Amino acid sequence: MLINTFCHIRGIGTKIERKLWDSGIHNWDMFHGETKIPLSKKRVASILPLLRESTEHLTNRNPFFFGQHLPVNQYWRLLPDFRDTIAYVDIETTGLENWCNEITTIALYDGQMVHTYINGHNLGDFVRDIEQFKIIVTYNGRCFDVPFIEQYFRIRLDQVHLDLRYLLKSLGFSGGLKGCERQMGIDRGELRDIDGYDAVILWQEYIMTGNQKSLETLLEYNSADARNLETLLIMAYDMKLKETPFYETRWMHRGGDLP
Repeated sequence: MLINTFCHIRGIGTKIERKLWDSGIHNWDMFHGETKIPLSKKRVASILPLLRESTEHLTNRNPFFFGQHLPVNQYWRLLPDFRDTIAYVDIETTGLENWCNEITTIALYDGQMVHTYINGHNLGDFVRDIEQFKIIVTYNGRCFDVPFIEQYFRIRLDQVHLDLRYLLKSLGFSGGLKGCERQMGIDRGELRDIDGYDAVILWQEYIMTGNQKSLETLLEYNSADARNLETLLIMAYDMKLKETPFYETRWMHRGGDLP
């Protein structure tokens, strides 16, 4: 989808981008002097170097360039080209305020497997492992997960950050991560009745009694949060793609594979 994208160019919003698409200019390669472009010659001349630069950054697999220039509400376009460098991250904590509470567990899903981090065991390993990724996907992470992580570990997460809360809201889905999952047909099975409050109780039970079952249930819940972020992103990507001329060629089904 990135090669079909023009709204990362200064002065080109989604309306002008749509105008380009409607005129038959569907990708960067079609934007050249021999094509009839609905923009002034001066504007075209100024855009061409930026498209060449975009091609270089895409070839060099640099999502940071697009993260700096794309509107945040268009970050969903990064998914196909940078899918193998996305970390889906979710944290569990003892409370909502990061100045007086602790992170209990973290789940990091890399698209293949879930990596879990537990307070008192390997929680600090997350700081090293997250550096392998260029994009972070969360739900409400802009307000909660990322600030909490940064405060807790005294680090700065510089990855491109796609917060699904806002992407899903633009599609009409809200009510928290679990609410969005239900609305979009995702069933958690035996974990469907567990929520954030239960996660706190499960951690307390584990700490006070050493109950491994409580910890296992907490980790399963945390891991489901992280895994489902990918499913939600793929579904949202397809929904957003329907608003473009490229749905038939660039869609991704729920299982996550390209057609």
